Amino acid sequence: MSPFPYRLVATDLDGTLLRADESVSARTRDALAAVTAAGAAHIVVTGRAVPWTRHILDDLGYQGIAVCGQGAQVYHAGEHRLLTSLTLDRQLAGLALSKIEAEVGPLALAASRDGLEGEVLMGPGYRAHEGPLPYVPYEDPAELWAAPLTKLYIQHPAMTDDELTAVARTTVGGLVDVVMAGPGIVEILPLGLSKATGLSLAARRLGVKAADTIAFGDMPNDIPMFGWAAHGVAMGNAHEELRAVADEVTASNEEDGIALVLERLLAA
Repeated sequence: MSPFPYRLVATDLDGTLLRADESVSARTRDALAAVTAAGAAHIVVTGRAVPWTRHILDDLGYQGIAVCGQGAQVYHAGEHRLLTSLTLDRQLAGLALSKIEAEVGPLALAASRDGLEGEVLMGPGYRAHEGPLPYVPYEDPAELWAAPLTKLYIQHPAMTDDELTAVARTTVGGLVDVVMAGPGIVEILPLGLSKATGLSLAARRLGVKAADTIAFGDMPNDIPMFGWAAHGVAMGNAHEELRAVADEVTASNEEDGIALVLERLLAA
């Protein structure tokens, strides 16, 4: 067997490593175990903040570094501690929000608070995804800005995610970054923050370079990560914007798309 050609395997979670029921298939677990046995490291790079990621990492027996919150948080899973954390300037976020609402009308809002136990706040009208992830509803808008945040989520009652993302980027692109991370998930982030910035910080700690990295993802927020890594693999269920910049497209997250690529590389 030839050596595995990459030293780092970076995987998104939702729509990529995780199936719809938030599980990781046995085949994918085995493929990742074979890759790590061959000398590569596996790193999770997710838009989820640490509190919404930790239980998945624990279930996987994941002991290394993970990149969470769209790159805002570099988290050591084995030690259960944050290594780095970047927060959103709340004054800038409020200004950006007012400018977007001036263009498109009122938005439904949610936000992730900073920290290992940072709560996700959800305001009136925000459509939460079904599932076990905890959130705290709020009524008073002042609650949203009462503590440091890693990101702000926005939803529009009529516009599609693509439409809202495009208008928001055009309107406030010089103040903050705007990304679409999944169905119903449009996020306002600190300007310049991306999965690529968080992954590069984590890779430096691991002594690995971009040229040593293969990355897997499914949504437009994975585009910077693909731009940083040597090889970007879009899932079969990926958004068309990510597929357009990917080096290859594999099967979907429900069809062991990650395992198919890793098995091929291991056998090459």
